[in-house]
Amino acid sequence: MTFEKIAGGLTFPEAPRWHDGALWLSDMHAHAVLRLDPNGTPTTVAEVPGCPSGLGFLPDGRMLVVSMHDRRVLRLDPDGLREHADVSGLAPWHCNDMAVDANGRAYVGNFGDDSAPPAPPAPTVLIAIEPDGRARAVADELMFPNGIAVTGGGKTLVVAETRSVPGRLSTFRILPDGGLGDRRVLTEFGAGELPDGIVLDADGGIWVAMPFSGEVVRVSPAGAVTERIKIESAYAVALGGPDGRDLFVCTAPSWVPEEAARLRGGAVLRTRVEIPAAGTAAA
Repeated sequence: MTFEKIAGGLTFPEAPRWHDGALWLSDMHAHAVLRLDPNGTPTTVAEVPGCPSGLGFLPDGRMLVVSMHDRRVLRLDPDGLREHADVSGLAPWHCNDMAVDANGRAYVGNFGDDSAPPAPPAPTVLIAIEPDGRARAVADELMFPNGIAVTGGGKTLVVAETRSVPGRLSTFRILPDGGLGDRRVLTEFGAGELPDGIVLDADGGIWVAMPFSGEVVRVSPAGAVTERIKIESAYAVALGGPDGRDLFVCTAPSWVPEEAARLRGGAVLRTRVEIPAAGTAAA
């Protein structure tokens, strides 16, 4: 499988989302949210001093972005960024990835604490934010909840627990009020396979970025790994393009903020896959 580089010179590209005919992403340590047109030409759509991470979109098309360091979710209104929710009283440390469902409810993860591997992290919560900005913890005892996705017609949430041992994907049933129940482990990975960003395809499969084992993998709805693609330092993935079959992979030579900002070796790569994005009818 071959990859085409569609964007480079980035610090640390994260949280790619295909939306409205373009790829949106956070260039984290440049403090910018970018929109890449189909040719990869970037436009800065927002600047986030608190370090942008997870992205999502409300039903009316307005963008939500996680501001990591001040533990807020911001909303891009026509007149600029506004605070959508302050979750600093719920998240014990930096926030990171986010998924926004079809109703505009956002699910946000966080680091748990300021530790770094090989030290174990503190177990932490997953936060739900209603469209009006009300926030609450809806799950606990998660080990660095990272990539998040909503699947099954809004009935199931999948979360990558990056620093569980072993690394794993966990699922929850989404309750009518947006709470989470019936937690189970979908799959556990091997030594050194730490799951980061995730994206769902139309068959219920989950593409998972594995930055430290140098690959992206596809996990079936039953939890089996069905594909492995070798690619160095892949931190996040998205599916999109005109037919939903473009797999975008965000890579970076370092996750350390100072190094990433100095090296500017971050890139967005693209390849083709057989099964399109969730919500895309298969041809």
